[in-house]
Amino acid sequence: MISVLEAVVLGLIQGLTEWLPISSSGHLAIVNRSLGWESPTVFFILLHGGTLLVVLVFFRRRIAGILKAFGRRDFKSEEGRLGVLVALGTMPTAIIGFLFQELFRSFFENLLVVGFALSVTGFLLFAARGRKTHMDVTPQNALLIGAAQGVAIIPGISRSGATISSGLYTGVKKEVAFEFSFLLSIPITVGALAIELGDLRLLTGGTDLIAVLGGVAVSIIVGYLSLKTLMRLVLRNKLHWFAPYCWLVGGLVIVTQILQ
Repeated sequence: MISVLEAVVLGLIQGLTEWLPISSSGHLAIVNRSLGWESPTVFFILLHGGTLLVVLVFFRRRIAGILKAFGRRDFKSEEGRLGVLVALGTMPTAIIGFLFQELFRSFFENLLVVGFALSVTGFLLFAARGRKTHMDVTPQNALLIGAAQGVAIIPGISRSGATISSGLYTGVKKEVAFEFSFLLSIPITVGALAIELGDLRLLTGGTDLIAVLGGVAVSIIVGYLSLKTLMRLVLRNKLHWFAPYCWLVGGLVIVTQILQ
């Protein structure tokens, strides 16, 4: 049975870290292991559903434009081309997830891996600083960013950090890299939610509905605010500000695990 306190704390962490480039999965793994919590799987699924709702609301006009372009089979317009690139970028993510899903899931129980992965996230953020950005997303960029999203299934590798940094590093304009990163998250998140919720057994067991809904609500509110904050930081070339934090937390986790 998940408590209200546990649900709110995890919802707050999810909302803050899902969009800020510091890895929500890594932080959730650290908190759960450190506090000895065993939250039901369905709760984490609903948290991801909540943060998915944030993206759908935040980019609602662009998403509507893409859907309209697809409905008209207009793949040469800006929205139609963007939709094709999102589909293309989703392919390497899906392949990596399919091939390494069980391995990556096992890393949630290994905080040493989480610590090293957070350190890697820090280097990715730092490497993208000061890059000259001048281009839109190309098919090659889309595949690279999609591969980065696939690797970010590893807890500790930030999805937003890996994808935005990959875009910036290859010269994609800041605002374009930001938008593409989050549009790219939609298909894979919807697919993962559909697969997980297909197992109705996840919906059984001891869950406090009020606690779960409270945690999801917190993740939505905080997630929207953190997404707006990230957008401002990306546009101001401040993404690397999060690198020291990732190194600090990653280093502390590594040292703690080695000394145990």
